[in-house]
Parts: sequence; C-alpha cells; structure tokens
Amino acid sequence: MISNMVSHNSYPVISNKEVMSGVYLMWLEASEIAAAAKPGQFIMVSCNSNLLCRPISIHWVDNNRLAILYAKTGNGTKWLSEQVSNSHIDILGPLGNGYTLLPYAKNILFIAGGMGIAPLLFLAETVIQQGKDVTMLIGAQKASLVLPDKLLPVGIEPVIITDDGSMGKKGRITDFMSEYLDTADQVFACGPAPMYRTMYKNNLLKNKPCQVSLEVRMACGMGVCYGCTIKTRQGLKQVCHDGPVYNFDEVLWDELIDI
Repeated sequence: MISNMVSHNSYPVISNKEVMSGVYLMWLEASEIAAAAKPGQFIMVSCNSNLLCRPISIHWVDNNRLAILYAKTGNGTKWLSEQVSNSHIDILGPLGNGYTLLPYAKNILFIAGGMGIAPLLFLAETVIQQGKDVTMLIGAQKASLVLPDKLLPVGIEPVIITDDGSMGKKGRITDFMSEYLDTADQVFACGPAPMYRTMYKNNLLKNKPCQVSLEVRMACGMGVCYGCTIKTRQGLKQVCHDGPVYNFDEVLWDELIDI
C-alpha cells in the first residue's frame, strides 16, 4: 500500500540540462511531491518501461517544482538525459527518511563526495533559511565534475577539493575534514562507501554527531523486496524504508558493500 503522503504519477519536465560532465539537472512540475518532500528523501523514477525504476535523491524543491541531479551512467539514466521540456516522467515519492537537524546546532558542516552533492543542497538551503552558519566541503575527481557556484544556495562559500588538483585543494575530501570539524555542531554527509569507511577507520568525525545518506541499489523503493538491506548495530535495515539517512555510528561500515 502506498502512503497518502506518497504520490505516484506522471509529471511534466520543465528543463533537463547537462550542468557537469555527464551530470544533468532536471526540473519537474510535481506539486504533490514538492509539497511533501523533506531534505534527504528520494524518488523512484521510471526511466523506461523495460527497466527497473531508479532511486534518485530529491535535489531541490522550489514551490511546485522538484529538481533531481543525476549522472548518466547506464541505459536508464541515458534515457532520462534525453527527455526534453514537456516530456512526462513517471515518479513515485517522496520516499524514505530524511535528515534531522539537532535543535542546538548552529554551525553545520556538509561533506559532499562526488554525486553526494545531490541530496545536500535541499538541506543546505533549509538550514541557511534558519540562520545557521554553513560550511560545505565538495569533493570531485576533477574540475569538470564540480557543481557550478551559480547552482549553490546563496550564502554558501564552498571548499572545493579535487583528486587531481584541477580546482581548489588537491586530494581526497577525507584529507581535509579535520580542518573544519572543530567548529561544527553537526555534520551531514553523502558520498560513496569508501569515503564513509575512511571516515570510520580513521575516526575523522572525532565523535561529532553526523548523519549520512547511503547510495545503494534499490528495486522497489518501498521496503517490499529487501534488495537494499544493510547491517546496522540495531540489526538488518532496509535503506529505502529505514533510510536512506542514518546516524553515522549506526552503520556497520566494514560490512557495507561498495555500489
């Protein structure tokens, strides 16, 4: 059964543009989902009638409009990248549990590794509107994979880190986290499993409260198929239903499979 808060419908595309190398920003007219969405939640997108739906983070909400940021990595997202204005996309959402801001947190640190930038901007915009101080670390392989400043919320001066040093600092995002943790009251992160494991093995968070969004494969998105099950300190959990956001210390990082 689909919750009354979850919409399953066909929505018109407003725009669909490549904003980084192989990465697209799509805006949809999706008032029901936009009204119910919370930062950190996701939608299931039907990319082609012959393919499974794709879980994609809600990137931004603006009144009746909903944005997704996605990389063209396979047949499904290739099809999605070819959709033009006034095309219609079948979507189920919003799904999952989002981020939670601690009441006392005033200084917020965001850690965006690669496509992990996708769910964090919606939250960053919300946090800035509440008058919080925001620092955002953005890690990418190279300059062409860094989200342009014009697409960031007003009030963010990002710290750019690239593997090859073609923009900002040279290295991995985990190399520079410790420089920004001391003043942070709460950390929000999204990125690949190796980034999280490095954070865990090297105790980079220094016991700061941190919530992370997991990037895993999903089939149903509704907690029916158990295809996205992970191991946590509280037992087996389904990322689509119990997540995708978890407290960092909940997850058994040594047993999380790379996606």
